[in-house]
Amino acid sequence: MPSPLFADHPVPQPVERETVDALIARTRALRGDMEAVRQDSAVDDDEALRRWQRALCDLAVRQLDHLGVHLDQLRAGRPESPPADGRTENCPAEDGAAPDGRPSPDDPPRGQRHTLPACATGTTATGADLAPDRPERTAPPPGRVGSAEWNLLTDEVDWSAEMYEILGRARERGPMTLDEVPSLVFPDDQALLTGMVTDCLIDGKPIDGELRVVRADGQVRTVHLMGEPVVDADGCTASLWAVLRDVSALRRSERAVRESGRSVQRAQHIAQTEHRLVTELQEAVVPSWRGALRLSQSGPGALELAARHLPRAADSPNGGDWYDALELTGGDTLLTLGDLTGHGVAAASSMAMLLGALRGMAMAGVEPGALLGHLNQLLNVTEQPVLGSALCARYRPASGTLSWAQAAHPAPLLFRDGTGRALTPPDGVLLGATSGAGYEQAEVRLLPGDVLVLHTDGLTRDGDGTGTQRERLLALAPRMTGNRTAQEWVRAVDEEFGRAERSDDACVMAARIGGTTR
Repeated sequence: MPSPLFADHPVPQPVERETVDALIARTRALRGDMEAVRQDSAVDDDEALRRWQRALCDLAVRQLDHLGVHLDQLRAGRPESPPADGRTENCPAEDGAAPDGRPSPDDPPRGQRHTLPACATGTTATGADLAPDRPERTAPPPGRVGSAEWNLLTDEVDWSAEMYEILGRARERGPMTLDEVPSLVFPDDQALLTGMVTDCLIDGKPIDGELRVVRADGQVRTVHLMGEPVVDADGCTASLWAVLRDVSALRRSERAVRESGRSVQRAQHIAQTEHRLVTELQEAVVPSWRGALRLSQSGPGALELAARHLPRAADSPNGGDWYDALELTGGDTLLTLGDLTGHGVAAASSMAMLLGALRGMAMAGVEPGALLGHLNQLLNVTEQPVLGSALCARYRPASGTLSWAQAAHPAPLLFRDGTGRALTPPDGVLLGATSGAGYEQAEVRLLPGDVLVLHTDGLTRDGDGTGTQRERLLALAPRMTGNRTAQEWVRAVDEEFGRAERSDDACVMAARIGGTTR
């Protein structure tokens, strides 16, 4: 129990009961609000971020619980003395206690370290004082505070009931003397305790620090120790008074916040790195042209191209979508679009491999249908299986014909004379779905002024399968009549679909026959 006189200040006046009751009511209300915030934090899709948010909420709730316990104790008044029969109230052990008595490396002591003699009175208790007091595992309620006073003149020791519970000591054994207390402290923290006690008794400094204690049942606890010397009427140090609080659960909550926060930072760093790698890989293999591309052909069969990539979100990693235009020997042009499953570096590397193989076979004269068959076999023999849709089209300006094949890909949309329609697709299955698949090839005659709009399925995918998104695209025909450039077509598609929320990335390409007269 504290003495009526303290070394540096008088005993504070008791707090009015109405004030404490009001604080308790506000604390309980705040805890209820915090519980609601904790439940709302569980809906985030980012697992690392969700863990960090939940850990912060758990820490806040635990601190409010501790505050509520302390306010209840404050309202109750002076702590009761231990029962005469020495019985200990059993409480469930907290999560995270070390059953073998070893300290967790995540529970470091806090406070200033000293290297002074073992104890202020010159002796240190031995490990025998840690003889098992009780076989069962007991622990104090989280955040309970115990008090103790060691009389230096009479060697009397007075512990509150909470001290026995926090330190796991049987009450029939009585309180420990100041010389015996270091035997409870983990060896690495004994110097810290010795320094704080010495400074308190000799220099009158208050005690304020955290230590790890090893209970008789083997549990390692982190406790916060605060104390100060009590002087008698002559100004001499008569006793040492201290309070002890079990902060193990609080420190674990703080550690969970730190660890989950680091997980969020690592996840963000990985995402940023992956996004940069994907972007660099795409820029290395996907055509670098921006805006319109005027190919070398001339005359009514000349081809003007424009394309754009529409990401699903500004910061989301792409990697599986591509578009490409390649001039072949003899003046023909190969147009391709595709979409591989997945996102990120893996999808981008698969896309680069596929696009390289596609270009090489096209330069060797392989027709679109056979080309898709070879790509399908390539995906079937890769170490990491991947699926993908693709469209390959070969345009011959001399005859104005387009030969094309598709692998589970949206058909090109042909716009002519103010109307639009989807070309009838030849048969073709998803790339990588089955070995030895064949891909049919179709042919269509294009006229000067025709516009082909090719796109990946991320642009017009419908959640309900009604096809309304494709109808929106075809509805551009009336407003795009006239001698519109390929770039204007792509810009119109971007304005119609580019700002919409999509579940996947998309690529769009416009090919205008006959170039532009502007």
